[in-house]
Order: sequence, then C-alpha cells, then structure tokens
Amino acid sequence: MKVLFAGESWFIYSVHQKGFDSFTTGEYEEGRKWLESALKNDGIEVDYIPNHLASVDFPTSLEELKKYNAVILSDIGSNTLLIHPDTFKKCLKTPNRLKLLKGYVQAGGGLIMFGGYLSFQGIEGKAHYKGTPIEELLPVNMVEGDDRVEVPEGFIPRIVNPNHPIVKGVPTEWPAFLSYNKLKAKPSATIIADHGDDAILTAWEYGAGRSIAFAMDCAPHGAPYEFLEWEYYGRIWSQAIRWLAKEI
Repeated sequence: MKVLFAGESWFIYSVHQKGFDSFTTGEYEEGRKWLESALKNDGIEVDYIPNHLASVDFPTSLEELKKYNAVILSDIGSNTLLIHPDTFKKCLKTPNRLKLLKGYVQAGGGLIMFGGYLSFQGIEGKAHYKGTPIEELLPVNMVEGDDRVEVPEGFIPRIVNPNHPIVKGVPTEWPAFLSYNKLKAKPSATIIADHGDDAILTAWEYGAGRSIAFAMDCAPHGAPYEFLEWEYYGRIWSQAIRWLAKEI
C-alpha cells in the first residue's frame, strides 16, 4: 500500500521592528507529521512532496500516478499543480496535472482532499479548485470565493453514517474543530459527517475509482491537538486510504 502526499508545508517571513531599526527572519514548517505517522504506523508507505517542490516533483504522467494506491492533497493550491515552472518561465507546454488526477481516479485510483487555507477554494479563494477537474472528481461542490468557516468557539461534526468503512469502529463523538471549508455534497455522494447544511466528510465512487472530501484540516490550526492526538485519528485515515484503494 503506497500513497502520495502533497502539500502541508510553508515558509514564514517575519519583520522585527525595534524602534528605528528592523530585521527579518525566516523559517520553514510542515504539518504532515500527524497524518504521515498515522499511515506509516498502519503499514502504509508514504511519499511526501512539500509545496515548494510540488510544482516540479508532482507526477506529470498517468503512469507515475498509477504507482500509488491513493493521492492526498492538503493545503496545496491548484496553481502549484497546474503551472509547471517550464510553462511559467519558458512558455513551454506541460501536462495539466489537474486533468491527470481526474484521469487517475477515473481509471481506478483514489484521492482525498483535506481542508485548509489552500484547499478547495481556501482563503480569499486562492486555492481555486472550483470549476477544475478536481471539483469534478470530488464528491462535493465548492462555493465561490473564500470558503472558510471560522469557528473559534469550536464545533463537533455530526456523524450521520457511522457504519461507513471509513469511520467503522470510531466513536460518533469526535473532538471539536476550529474551522472548515464550506462544501455541499453532490446528490449521489455519501455524507459520512456534516455540520448543519455543510458536508464535512463525504465519499463517492468516480469512474472506476473513489474520492473523499474532508472539510477540516489534518493539522493545526483547524484540527486542534485534541483531534490530532486522539486515539482514533490514525484509524480514521488508515481506513480512509484502504477504502480508497478498495481494500475495505
């Protein structure tokens, strides 16, 4: 069992103003460790590509994608996958990796998108997956513009399909979350968890493959440590990957 995990990394540049003088500092962070560790602990091999390398290193052919049982996208905007540096800098034609992912799932692959500030539509709509082949293959419709729903007081999603293989054996009372992306389930999709009229965890069959949309993050801040360190965190996502791969 092998998955490709892209996204969940960022650079931070800070300006320190001290009276007349100022200086800058920079740091690099990743939010992959919780999900990656959970999958590896269940024997699932993970190839990870951070955001700053994905524009070059993300597969550019269906053959490369077919090496994986599933693909995970989390906090990686559509432009990173769509615009290869050879196209942006050299005006060369390059494969459309959003279309490749659609073909990969249609041919039997699996894909899950986690929520975040650069997932689905994201902050100020900058993730910009609406109207793309990714929206077509996912079990949800996205909203126009900024789709974030900030819930600083916390909310607990409602598990409406506790017998689905993804959440089988997991309690229906989950830890609280702090934000999510506003999504609407497509008519033939299976809603596993919701919050009011919004789809939180949704799955469906697409062509010969499967896809999952999880409106919340797999890392802080949307997913607080109570969820990340919950004893069932790993079980949910290993079962999700095995469901995508049609093992369960």
